[in-house]
This record gives sequence, C-alpha cells and structure tokens, in this order.
Amino acid sequence: QVQLVESGGALVQPGGSLRLSCAASGFTFSQSAMSWYRQAPGKERELVATITPAGVIRRSADSVRGRFTISRVNARNTVYLQMNSLKVEDTAVYYCHVDMYNIWGQGTQVTVSS
Repeated sequence: QVQLVESGGALVQPGGSLRLSCAASGFTFSQSAMSWYRQAPGKERELVATITPAGVIRRSADSVRGRFTISRVNARNTVYLQMNSLKVEDTAVYYCHVDMYNIWGQGTQVTVSS
C-alpha cells in the first residue's frame, strides 16, 4: 500500500523557516519522482517543487524559487521541503505527492503570521 505521511507544519512568523518531511512507504521510493504541492484557503492546489529519483530539482514555482528547497534521502524514503524567508502568502496546507502512483499525503498545515 502506497503511503505518504507529511510532518513539520507549524505556525511561524514572517521571515522564519520550517522544514517539512514526507515519509514514504509501499513503493520503490528511490525510483520515484516526488513533489510538494500546496493549497491556500480558497485557492487551487499548486505545484511547489519536484525532485527526480536521482535528486535533481526538476521544477519549482516562481513564487518560492530562492526561498524553498526540495531534497530527498533515498536511504530514509523521505523527501523534504526546506522553507526559508517565509511570507504570509505561503500559508497553506502542504502536500506530498508521488507522481508515478498519483498518491497524496494527508497534508500538513503551515501558517505564517505575526
């Protein structure tokens, strides 16, 4: 059974940092491209970043480029999203996604507020 479990969401002040984690199981993680998406209240879900099985960042949203970094550790079956210089508009539920199986995690809430 393919499963993705996100963690690391929190309330943080503008300018702060967070690292999200997504633990994967039930498939060959090292052979799968992984993505982070986010969905803000009242908005459509949008792609944040994608990383290839080898760890190459395939694409990232213009709105987060230079602030967010996706990475992975295949030995841990985990993909990360390091978020720096957070802005109020980064507030959203962040989801992990495995492209090959089109499976989503349950999401983790990130709230940026003073």
